[in-house]
Amino acid sequence: MKNYDVVIVGAGPYGLSAAVHLKTIRGLQVRAFGKPMTFWEQNMPAGMFLRSPWKASHIADPNGTLTLDAYVAASGNNLSKPIPLDRFVDYGRWFQKQGVADLDPRNIKRVQRTSSGFQVTAEDGEVMTSRRVVVATGIAPFAWRPPEADGLPSALVSHSCDHSNLARFVNKRVLVVGAGQSALESAALLHEGGASVEIAVRNPQVRWLRLSGTRFHKGIIGRLLYSPRDVGPAGMSQLTARPDYLRLFPRSIQNWVGKRAIRPAGSGWLIDRVKNIPIQTGVYVKSARPAANQAHVTLTDGSERKVDHLLFATGYRIDIAKYSFLDPQLVNEIDRVNGYPQLKTGLESSVSGLHFLGAPAAWSFGPVARFVSGAYYCVQALTGRIASVK
Repeated sequence: MKNYDVVIVGAGPYGLSAAVHLKTIRGLQVRAFGKPMTFWEQNMPAGMFLRSPWKASHIADPNGTLTLDAYVAASGNNLSKPIPLDRFVDYGRWFQKQGVADLDPRNIKRVQRTSSGFQVTAEDGEVMTSRRVVVATGIAPFAWRPPEADGLPSALVSHSCDHSNLARFVNKRVLVVGAGQSALESAALLHEGGASVEIAVRNPQVRWLRLSGTRFHKGIIGRLLYSPRDVGPAGMSQLTARPDYLRLFPRSIQNWVGKRAIRPAGSGWLIDRVKNIPIQTGVYVKSARPAANQAHVTLTDGSERKVDHLLFATGYRIDIAKYSFLDPQLVNEIDRVNGYPQLKTGLESSVSGLHFLGAPAAWSFGPVARFVSGAYYCVQALTGRIASVK
């Protein structure tokens, strides 16, 4: 039986970054598992662009040698801005080959607690042990589908993360529900692909991120107002980039910052792409039922629609119990708040040796943990903790 000091579950930006950083600790036996960039490739639609700007899209490595700039130089191909999804996936896989060449592509089937750490079972049945486990498997299990559409079959309703390609909706009538980047960009891709699209937005208006690249983001003023992590509005951006300071505030302030920093909004470069798409604000889905191979949707303003498909781009609600590889008994031992694990220094849970990276860390370390740029803090904190107790 193989024994490790640290097993990393997941090979997206956080998992890969964690592996590269932990390998700098001399003598530490680290093994990362998973297929690289799977969520980005399989759960986001072809043709999408990243909302995050260049400076906030580097995958963190300890030496700063595996940046987007290094990838462009190595590949010999220019990379447009905003960054295309397929090129970001390719960048992630280049990062993996350069920094985590020993990545094990198997998925992990089960993580169980033992008296001395954890028992880890791979998808092919191999059993290993590890003193620590780092969970960095992303948000796919947390996609939230409003219950108002529970009566619809999967052919008529889906979540935006269910699609890697929206071409199947050509000549179809689609109602997109949501007000964030995923909703607006999915609607744009559907429209451009030949679908008849309408967007329903709960908020009274659509918010647009217009300021990136303007004078407010440049020079001394820009550096004062905005962190390179680029999470949150002016001023707040600097606070969210420093989770240790944010954690000093009362819980009510932390919650407010968390909501304000990630409220639904679309990139300014999407405005022209959705200008010919009907957008109805201040409404939501009240009910939906199947009707002659279509979805009969009633909105909260009383209006009705018959559409070929109802697409929810309604975000994610964290609940680590939905990680199927975590043993239920282990989950029950983890202190949680509304599905989030309560984490301490080094993003370690109440179960000693079990760490969570990415969105599940957002309740404890703020909204930056939801974004690729947050790895710069999270992975350094993880590495510091493990190095100190090695």
